[in-house]
Amino acid sequence: MTVTTPLADLGDDAMTLPGITRIESHPREVATPVLVDRLRSVYPHQQIYGDYCPVQGYVDAPPRELYNWLSDTRSLEEWTYSLRGFVPTDEPGLWVGRDRLGDHTEIYTRTIANPHAMTVDYHCAWDQGKHLWMIYLMRVVDAQVVLDKPGSVVLWHNCHHPFYDENPYPETAPPERPVWVGDFWDMFSAGHQLELENLTAIAEYRHHNGLPITPDWMRS
Repeated sequence: MTVTTPLADLGDDAMTLPGITRIESHPREVATPVLVDRLRSVYPHQQIYGDYCPVQGYVDAPPRELYNWLSDTRSLEEWTYSLRGFVPTDEPGLWVGRDRLGDHTEIYTRTIANPHAMTVDYHCAWDQGKHLWMIYLMRVVDAQVVLDKPGSVVLWHNCHHPFYDENPYPETAPPERPVWVGDFWDMFSAGHQLELENLTAIAEYRHHNGLPITPDWMRS
């Protein structure tokens, strides 16, 4: 049987696998309280993180295989909470998908990866693909080197670009969209930790069950 959709290789486990929170199983009204619960009001986000949002974690999966999966833009359909339906644009290397956090919102993404350092940088923007100002910086590290055990360490960093505060291209936005991506900045740390848990759960499930980390549908 040909696997043609994200996470199809996981079967029914894709909806119930512990540690995965995706918009299909947890609509925004369900996921928001989960994120809020992870935030501590006595420690304001701005005081702790300011202009930076780092998350990191251990993944029990081979680093090179993990890097190969993440370096494909379509992997975002699997481990992110709300990015779906990526297709290539007419511009080489530029993809467009949907961010279901925003009603009828397109997200443009170009992935810049370095196989030697195993860095994966997602350059993104809502609504338009000319200025990709949302930069998601990731690195896969061999855990044998830094933790003296097999597996991977994933380092993920975001910076608070000024455009998070105000949409620089309002003319490209869908009419009457109620939210802007920057409205969620204070929840980025909790949201990205949740997505890193998704990434970990998916990669470890595949590795532990003898499945390729990069699924068949992404190899076409």
